[in-house]
Amino acid sequence: MTLDLRLSLPVAAAWIVAVFLIAVPAWSVHVSIALWLGAGVCAAAALVTERRLLPSLALGCALAALCSTSVAFQAENRQPAVLAEIAAQHSTVTATAVTTSAVLDDAEFFQANITQLESDGEIVELDSPALIFSERGGFGASETTAADVPDGREVSESAGDNVPWGIGVTFTVTGTLANTEPGDGRAVLLFASDAPEWRAAPNWQFDWANQLRRTFAAATTQLPGGGGELLGGLAIGDTSAVSDDLDAAMKTSSLSHLTAVSGANCAIVVGLIMALGGRAGVQRALRIALSILVLLAFVIVVTPDPSVLRAALMATFVLIALGSGRPIRGMAVLSLATIALLVFDPWLSRNFAFVLSVFATAGLLLFAEPLAQFLARWMPRWLSLVVAVPLAAQLACQPVLLLLQPSLPTYGVLANVMAAPAAPIATVVGLAACVALSVIPALGFGLMWIAWIPSAWVAAVAEFFAEAPWARIPWWEGWVGVVTLSVLTMLLLTALMTTGAWRAHAVTSLLIAGALAIAVVVGSAVSTALTWPSDWQFAQCDVGQGDAVVVRSAGKTALIDTGAEPELLKNCLDRLSIDHIDLLVLTHFDHDHVGGTEAVVGKVGTAIVGPVSSVDDEQLLSTLAASGARVVEVSAGDRGQLGELQWSILWPAAVLSGIDPGNDASVVVEFAPRSDCLQQCLSAVFLGDLGESAQSRLASAHAFTQVDVAKVSHHGSGDQYPALYLELKATLGLIGVGADNGYGHPTADALAMLDDAGTAVARSDEDGLVLVSSTVQPGVVSVWSENDVGARH
Repeated sequence: MTLDLRLSLPVAAAWIVAVFLIAVPAWSVHVSIALWLGAGVCAAAALVTERRLLPSLALGCALAALCSTSVAFQAENRQPAVLAEIAAQHSTVTATAVTTSAVLDDAEFFQANITQLESDGEIVELDSPALIFSERGGFGASETTAADVPDGREVSESAGDNVPWGIGVTFTVTGTLANTEPGDGRAVLLFASDAPEWRAAPNWQFDWANQLRRTFAAATTQLPGGGGELLGGLAIGDTSAVSDDLDAAMKTSSLSHLTAVSGANCAIVVGLIMALGGRAGVQRALRIALSILVLLAFVIVVTPDPSVLRAALMATFVLIALGSGRPIRGMAVLSLATIALLVFDPWLSRNFAFVLSVFATAGLLLFAEPLAQFLARWMPRWLSLVVAVPLAAQLACQPVLLLLQPSLPTYGVLANVMAAPAAPIATVVGLAACVALSVIPALGFGLMWIAWIPSAWVAAVAEFFAEAPWARIPWWEGWVGVVTLSVLTMLLLTALMTTGAWRAHAVTSLLIAGALAIAVVVGSAVSTALTWPSDWQFAQCDVGQGDAVVVRSAGKTALIDTGAEPELLKNCLDRLSIDHIDLLVLTHFDHDHVGGTEAVVGKVGTAIVGPVSSVDDEQLLSTLAASGARVVEVSAGDRGQLGELQWSILWPAAVLSGIDPGNDASVVVEFAPRSDCLQQCLSAVFLGDLGESAQSRLASAHAFTQVDVAKVSHHGSGDQYPALYLELKATLGLIGVGADNGYGHPTADALAMLDDAGTAVARSDEDGLVLVSSTVQPGVVSVWSENDVGARH
């Protein structure tokens, strides 16, 4: 492939326009008209003048106009005004939808396309992408039989099969809606109150692929260790079997891209068809046509995610160019595929998977060869290529990755170099096993075990480097970190790929900028250490989308919930120098509140919990009990001591009435200072995940006095009872929430409600770790946060 950037800049300009317009679709018509006029003027001027810039401007305006026109046509269809109005009412609706991604039996959320909505007796026809959050029983909690299927249609996938639902399953679900942020790829969020009910099987073109995936997933459960968990991801992009620990290790070591189907997988599929067809003497045109058909089938099997579509479209364009005898220009092919997808779906412009896929490919096309030539001065050519490929992709993607994880991988390139030889083998053999299992099972099992060997090697590499010292280097969060790293990356590439004065200036600038960046990072760490308050009473851990708050008093420690990931909780407790939990409160058993409990097993004195409703809940409590914890199920009226604080259970009642175990049965615990409390004497109420109805009942059952700290219910969702917060009049509200969480938490309504109550907010997605201390002035607290080093009152 030769380098051709003539299309790249116009496509980049169109991309920027799409990013802007999907957030303000009302402007799209006016912008489209202006851009089409601009394209026409530039094109006419280019015909009468010889200015070389005009054709590029005309092309850029035309491509941007295509994207803005697409936004104008699609926006109302995706999110009509009536949908936004229904979501704003928070009323119960029944939706008919079709799954657009494979869904696990116990999935917490999944993607679907809502086709019909019933609200207050009215039916609205829709075509709106949605993110649906399952009720606590999981996606497979509702059983379906042939008798439930309209017209007696045969059931090929049902919620009662205890297997994943694939793409194309039609179902109904009851719940409440919430509007998404402007520019979100989903038009609406639906929070299910009951398990979704199966209605119709997928069409044949999806049904066979779903069956293929299920067969392969079931077979790989026989494989041991990380190799068995990873094989589905390496072969067909199915990461459902990957454990949280292995997933974290893959991300820490910068190997998670291996489980996302991309250009490498498509290249392997097409390359095999072309090579085998050539050996068999098949004509080129027929081989190309067969490759495109196989590629289409492959996309359906691995599910058409944004990165998959980008890779498949590029492969198709390459095949077409090959068939027509035209030269293949890598950047032109990438640009053409990118703009085609952006015009088809402008909301991809903000999709992280799509952005990373395009950036990684651009990095390989632009930087891999120059980096290899530079590295070849000190190492063999083959080794320079092995190092240059992951280095180029890492340099291109790392600024974007900072928005997801504000740290740099110390061993990312080395881990990729070590995993590189094994990954393609696992992909090819694993894909062959996936197909063979449905045709010749014995052959499929044999190939599966062969593919397990390189898959296990990749898992071992990930785990080794994830556990190595200083596996991640801390970096600035947000756009400051992105811009800083982007500048350093450009200076590094300029220093490596240029000569003469350009290289000298780049090296000098890189040394100065690098020294300043290191000084600021080190200085920030020192500042954090110097300003860390030793007398903190409450610590809100940054555990992503979940709750984990530590309470201290007179040498005793309580932990309210454990978040979703053990590693995140462990890191927080290590920073706080906590190795024993006197009182563990598990408010309810949703994963984002108990998923990190593994981190404190063997360290808990007493665990108090709410209503238990499943075998998984009982197993978790048995694990705590077996490790030495005293496990007690509590209800309203129970009391106890923690140092100089008294804790009281305010909710739920001993006998549940009108509520089921889950969010509305969350344990609500109040901490109040004893009369003899001398220090760390702030009061607090932790509201779990209570919804508006349960909060209303709680407010009716108790006469609250003003508290210093309130843990805001349900991560700041819109399902709140404002009168409760007005009664609490908390000085500070803690919100445990993950950045870009997809739920829209905390909602604008919740933040406005807290503002009306006079409650300041500390949220983990923006503030990181938050420490709360008392002051000498009643009703005033001192707040320290790692992302805003220093105290505020």
